[in-house]
Amino acid sequence: MGAMILADLGAEVVRIERKLAPGAKPASELFDPAIDILNRNRRVVTLDLKKPEGLAAARQLIAAADGLIEGYRPGVMERLGLGPDECLAANPRLVYGRMTGWGQTGPLASTAGHDINYLSLSGALHAIGEPGGKPVVPLNLVADCGGGAMLLVVGVLAALLEARSSGRGQVVDAAMTDGSALLMTMMYTLKAMGQWSQQRGSNLLDGGAHFYDTYRCADGKYVSIGPIEPQFYALFLHTAGITDPDFAQQWDRARWPELKARVAAHLATRPRDEWCELFAGSDACVAPVLDMDEAPKHPHNQARGTFIEVGGVTQPAPAPRFSRSTPARPVAPVPGVTDEGALAEWGFSPAAIEALKAAGAI
Repeated sequence: MGAMILADLGAEVVRIERKLAPGAKPASELFDPAIDILNRNRRVVTLDLKKPEGLAAARQLIAAADGLIEGYRPGVMERLGLGPDECLAANPRLVYGRMTGWGQTGPLASTAGHDINYLSLSGALHAIGEPGGKPVVPLNLVADCGGGAMLLVVGVLAALLEARSSGRGQVVDAAMTDGSALLMTMMYTLKAMGQWSQQRGSNLLDGGAHFYDTYRCADGKYVSIGPIEPQFYALFLHTAGITDPDFAQQWDRARWPELKARVAAHLATRPRDEWCELFAGSDACVAPVLDMDEAPKHPHNQARGTFIEVGGVTQPAPAPRFSRSTPARPVAPVPGVTDEGALAEWGFSPAAIEALKAAGAI
């Protein structure tokens, strides 16, 4: 995902893939490489790094690059002969981005894990869930995507900017656990202020408040409401037709469970889209909870081009947007086949490319 974001924003990204034996399959078949959106906008070079010619080709690509990003366990790139020491010696300005769950150091650095594990260690997973229930997995949005990919991109871009003035590259150690903890900064702040309870589903931003949660409507679909500010809260009550004076006690936490039950009963009287039509264009902070088929069709998303279709696959468009720069429209990935044009553009002569073919390195 980090590479996708960089490519979406205009970086020229070359993906070095392992050269597989004829008929062999990748170790992981979780994603179909032919339609893997995360691989968009990337040129591919397949290399056999066990062959001296393949390793030399990888080093030549890295020597010409501004940055390199890798996602192996600590020590794997070093064993391949492509660790930071070797790469920075050949390319002193190189930004060497390393993406792991636990980080390059620490007691867990060499162990396996996944988003849910990294999220657990940061304190974030414990905070998400219904009152009295177990922690709820927030997809893999927090550790993999937010704390991982996004902060890898931030770190790489920051290091690239620093290298412009210093002339020196460096290693960016992006750990998903560190990133997940960073994303919890607001909650740790509220806890330090005595405004955050360790009990799930009892706080302002975790669904504890009656005015900040999702509610089931008459048709089984859901709306989200979030009118925190008093003027938005008053508008929500007025538009929804809630006139009970008990609701004037917005910040009486002891009454939140009772008021939530009453809001739930009220919003269950109409279908989702009827409520949304009622609240349309207002500051009441109400929105439909859309599924992945509905989201691309919503008028706001369509107006902004939030979703696009590439290679017949509907997918999120590049973000954010810029006033002047307009990155090229994403292209579908072409996995498993070396882009000889990419090699040529990165300094490989026709003879060198033919030599790699003859050696079986590509």
